[in-house]
Formats: sequence, C-alpha cells, structure tokens
Amino acid sequence: MAITAQEVNKLRQMTGAGMMDCKKALTEAEGDFEKAIDILRKKGQKVSASRADRETKEGTIVTNVSADGTVGTLLSLTCETDFVAKNDEFVAFANTLLDLAISNNAQSKEQILALPFESITVQEKIIEMTGKIGEKLEISHFEVVKGETVVPYIHSNGKLGVLVSLVKTNGADVEEAGKDVAMQIAAMNPVAVDKDGVDASTIEREIEIGKDQARQEGKPEEMLEKIALGKLNKFYKENTLLSQAFVKDNSKTIAQYLDGVSKGLTVSVFKRISIG
Repeated sequence: MAITAQEVNKLRQMTGAGMMDCKKALTEAEGDFEKAIDILRKKGQKVSASRADRETKEGTIVTNVSADGTVGTLLSLTCETDFVAKNDEFVAFANTLLDLAISNNAQSKEQILALPFESITVQEKIIEMTGKIGEKLEISHFEVVKGETVVPYIHSNGKLGVLVSLVKTNGADVEEAGKDVAMQIAAMNPVAVDKDGVDASTIEREIEIGKDQARQEGKPEEMLEKIALGKLNKFYKENTLLSQAFVKDNSKTIAQYLDGVSKGLTVSVFKRISIG
C-alpha cells in the first residue's frame, strides 16, 4: 500500500526514528502504526544485539542534588563515539533518565532499567534509542549519596563526576569546601574516606607488596612484616581522602582543611565515577 509523507512524519514524531526507517516500517506494517512501532523496536533490538560486544568508552555524566541539599545522584550514560556523546539529544536523554530515577526513588541502575518509560520500560527505550542512533548505549553507573550537605562536581569534559557528603557542618556554609574536596577526589582518586574504609583485600594486597619489595631489597625475613606495615601507613596517607595533602595547600591534609572551615567538619562518604 502507498504510504504518505504525512504518515511517515507522524511516525517520526512518535518515535524519533529516521525518515526511511519509518517509511519501511509503515510499509511492512501495511500502515498500522502500532505494528510499525514494534518493527522499529525490533530493529533496535537487532542493532543492539549486533553491537553487544562493542565497548562504550564515551558518554556523559549528569548529576542532581535535592532542593534541601541532602541527597545527590550521579548517572553516566555511555555510547561508542564522542560524536554521539556530544549530541544534544543524547545528553537530554541522560538527563531524562536521571529525572525519572529521582522521581521514582531508584537506588540502582537495575531499578532504573525496570521503570516505565511512556508505554515501555527504560530498558526497552534504550534498545529503541540504540536502533535509532546506531550505537550501543548503556547506563554504566548510578550512584546516590545522602548527608547533611551533598556537593556535586562534574569535570569540564563531562566524563568524570563526584558526589561528596559533608557532615558535622554546624550550620556553616560549606559549599565552597565541598567543591574543593570534590575536585580533590576527582584529581587524586582516593580509595576510601579514611583507613577504616579500606577493604580487607586491598590491605592484604598492599602488605604482600610491601613484603615483596622489602625482600627484594635484601631485608631480613623477620623484619618484613614491620616494614610492610610501615609501607601500609604510607599507602593510607597517600590514598585515603582525609589523610591526603590538600592539593590547594599541601601543608594541610584534607581533614585539617575541613576542620579549619568549621570545627569537626568532615566527609562521611563520596562517590566518583568516570567514563573511558
């Protein structure tokens, strides 16, 4: 049957798919719009499956903090090329997903994928967008941080994002301090807030590395444990946030900097995500 330009345009407005894809889908569906939409989705699934092994090393990170400043969210939507990552539609889609997650109180990317999106799920919408754009798309990270004051930071390239939760603020204005700490986290990539937050496997690995280094230096076997523990303390100092030297003033640690802003001010948790 003959498909009119008006019908093609209507399907394009409904789905956002390309003109020729819409015309082919309508022709195959014999003018039935619901069937044509299903055909376009199936095409998206086919494209998605064929690109399943592709790496998504480009994308964008978007963030939001609640009006009262106590809850922050970070979401990264990834794709295959920088060209798509900079596309306005792609960035708008990432923000739409973040808004949807927040409004539904989602706590994980799996929960986001299961949320309704118009007449389908988010997972199905991503498949549909994959078919439209022609690249694999993924929600690679989703993080939620809560605290007295949550401060976000997105690096200028949009591929690195941080949320930091400050506590014991004592009513002080800590936004600037939070931004400084978030930028520190972005630059220095600490493994934990303090040594108590370092996981056991990391500690074990660092001790073994310290022992091996000391052994290669010819140190006595009975001294290896003590030397390794010394090296572990150095690891804590360099790799846990509160013990790190403040990049803006390396005469102070982050803990000392925060205490100088407001007595007792500290970090309870942070999240750092990156693309690529």
